Amino acid sequence: MTAILTAVSTVETDHLAALESEAVHIIREVVAEFDRPVLLFSGGKDSAVLLHVALRAFYPAPLPFPLLHVDTGHNFPEVIAYRDRLVADLGLRLHVAAVQDWIDDGRLTERPDGTRNPLQTVPLLDTITEHRFDAVFGGARRDEDRARAKERIVSLRDAFGGWDPRRQRPELWSLYNGRHTAGEHVRVFPLSNWTELDVWHYIARRDVPIPGIYYAHEREVFARDGMWLTAGEWGGPRRGEQLLTKSVRYRTVGDASCTGAVESTAATLAEVLAEVAASRITERGATRADDRLSEAAMERKREGYF
Repeated sequence: MTAILTAVSTVETDHLAALESEAVHIIREVVAEFDRPVLLFSGGKDSAVLLHVALRAFYPAPLPFPLLHVDTGHNFPEVIAYRDRLVADLGLRLHVAAVQDWIDDGRLTERPDGTRNPLQTVPLLDTITEHRFDAVFGGARRDEDRARAKERIVSLRDAFGGWDPRRQRPELWSLYNGRHTAGEHVRVFPLSNWTELDVWHYIARRDVPIPGIYYAHEREVFARDGMWLTAGEWGGPRRGEQLLTKSVRYRTVGDASCTGAVESTAATLAEVLAEVAASRITERGATRADDRLSEAAMERKREGYF
């Protein structure tokens, strides 16, 4: 893990260095202004890059805030193993809000379709309230989805976690207004101006560790709605859906019930970079069934999601 903190003082002046510098500035400003920040960490590539940037922002001091993972219980085992290994290796603090706990005590009900992605909102908001987090870092990027493209870098949320576009502040000259009243908090997106290709170039430059399922591997999958899904207790394969062994990789990771793989032989960073550069559809548009429910699926942030 030593690569995470190497070359901190190296002077770089290219596009990627400018993005990193902007993200570092945002993270430092928020930590200076807020009392109880937390970083959402799912184990995906974007949250891995965000964590890496945060570590660099405060090196050689330890990370001054904990991590939070809202665990659907339907995550890929490789991603959970990566999450736990990284947290242990770096000595980080991790809060896990398990959706299963909310289902077990009756605060949530399992959906008929088996997916738990929409069930993450209540555990997220409950955990924010319980720990009094006032700034929540996320790895969202504007290029992922049209709803995310509307976001400010510092996004005000009301006492119920909801997003109101009429209350968002202008961010002229990279000035970020974090003012909020008791009970409100902000979501902060330091990677807003990055693209998927930027993320992968950064992973290559900084040697950021990520789960192995982002690279091509053999896996049993079945076809549904134009995606290759993996089998599991969340519902699949159904009648008429045949399990096949394919060479696949994941462009994004999340609830396995709605996160599809893409057929790929890209097993190295160079091959993944070439594949992403040639793609004309975002990773969420290509592989996330939950974002295909409607053109405004990501607008669930009005209810506290995202």
